[in-house]
Amino acid sequence: MEKNLKRIILSRKNSLTIGFICLVIVLSGFLSGFKFSDQDYFFKINKGIDIIGRVYKEITMNYVDEVDPEKFIEAGIDGLLGTLDPYTNFISEKEADEVELITAGKYGGIGVSIGIRDGNIIIISLMEGYSAQRQGILPGDKILEIDNKSVVGMKPENIRSLTRGEPGTEVHLKIDREGEPKPLDFVLVREEIQLKNIPYSDFVNDGIGYIRLERFSRGAGDELRLALKDLKLKGNLRGIILDLRDNPGGLLDAAVDVAGKFLHKGSLIVSTRGRQPESEKKYFVAEEPIFPDLPMIVLVNRQSASASEIVAGAIQDLDRGIVLGTRTFGKGLVQTITPLLYNTQLKITTAKYYTPSGRCIQEIDYAKRDQAGIFTTLPDSLKRKFKTLKGRLELEAGGIQPDTVVDEMEHSSYFKELNRKSMFFKFATRYALTHKDSSTELQSDSLFQEFQQFLNEQKFTYQDEIETKLKELCDAAEKCKSSPTILAEMEKLRQLLQEDKSNSVIKHRDEIMSTLKPEVMSRYKGERGKIEESLKIDSQVKAAISLLESPKEYSRRLSMLQ
Repeated sequence: MEKNLKRIILSRKNSLTIGFICLVIVLSGFLSGFKFSDQDYFFKINKGIDIIGRVYKEITMNYVDEVDPEKFIEAGIDGLLGTLDPYTNFISEKEADEVELITAGKYGGIGVSIGIRDGNIIIISLMEGYSAQRQGILPGDKILEIDNKSVVGMKPENIRSLTRGEPGTEVHLKIDREGEPKPLDFVLVREEIQLKNIPYSDFVNDGIGYIRLERFSRGAGDELRLALKDLKLKGNLRGIILDLRDNPGGLLDAAVDVAGKFLHKGSLIVSTRGRQPESEKKYFVAEEPIFPDLPMIVLVNRQSASASEIVAGAIQDLDRGIVLGTRTFGKGLVQTITPLLYNTQLKITTAKYYTPSGRCIQEIDYAKRDQAGIFTTLPDSLKRKFKTLKGRLELEAGGIQPDTVVDEMEHSSYFKELNRKSMFFKFATRYALTHKDSSTELQSDSLFQEFQQFLNEQKFTYQDEIETKLKELCDAAEKCKSSPTILAEMEKLRQLLQEDKSNSVIKHRDEIMSTLKPEVMSRYKGERGKIEESLKIDSQVKAAISLLESPKEYSRRLSMLQ
């Protein structure tokens, strides 16, 4: 019996070694270029495999303490991949579900988004139409137990593994809700959750349609087609705003499909080139577009990346519309998922993508580091220039630079501290519990007054940068035994700062209301209500509407030569 057990363990370890060697074979071709003969190159690969395999075997078999073979091998893999870009990752068997979520946009669950607030596991938001919402779970609910197992102190990623599972299975939640005398018990049924690529689309002004695209999973193009047709049925569509802000990207094919809804058939959308010249692939519009000439504006920001940049770059290079907002992230790398042994996978960067004009927008060169070991970026003076279809000049690298720059609101330290301490979220939860009627319009004055009262009840305090610096100065003055006069003047300044701080909530009213009203509305109308409320005060959306309502200015921007 003992011999059989040892044989099984050895077999498992040898299998893991074989798996690791296979991974090294896959990776090794990307660790350096063909700078020497093929014979020398493959000799180095085989030499590396032999050394790594021997080190792995010696440590797992002979190290003084018992070593977990799987954790040890994953640490080795992470070490190898750590020399490459951050997008090349080993995907363990446990993480396989995340790949399906990213690519297909679906998983088995109850339809909740969770997070940590004051050390507690809290329901942040609900997905409309799924089990959690139907059974009466509310944003702000604190999860105490899942299937009779306490979740106190657990990490959100571990909670997700408990709520997710095979559709049709049950999950039991014990919930602590503000205003309820004792915990509430819920029995929910897991369902196949399909994440929406487009959470919101509607008219934002007379004839101006708005579509928010949050991700590029499978079906993004189909969702876009339906959204566009729905807008056309609702009224006279004179212009469209495609919002790609905070969209981190997704599937290359989905980006091609989305761009194809606006570009003329046969137009080049994007090309990809890998390490070998023959690896180049070009992606063209394969079907007739829905709206080939409808004036459009694409909204982007610093969090728009990858597939978002493919779409924005194609629209910009082909002069199909105006890109508005702030500079994008600058991720011009393409990843391919390769299956390995034991249900593991490797997500590996295999190519760079290029916009129709031929520019690569990748900002960081992960193949080069400076003397401090920091990855380098290309300075503007060395960037090559490319031309759009109409001759407008654009630079390579550094993401997509908008045609019209409109900065996002800069938040104050006071606002950031309110947000960090979840004051907006907590107030919205409290407000919805005490104001059951969702049919009335939110009155700004009364809402703001209640928020002020709430902050007083919560005894909200914060320390801004000026206070921090003054405290450091006062401490230094005391340490240096400064004169009483200097110390007294510093104390006067400290009191003046305190008096000024007491009016902080009034000074930052507009900034506070820009987040407070959408957060409160989300309690009544979900994610759609939150987006709808936020659009009313969105400066970038307002700028986009203004351009679309001025055909002459719109045309002028598209023909401007830089």
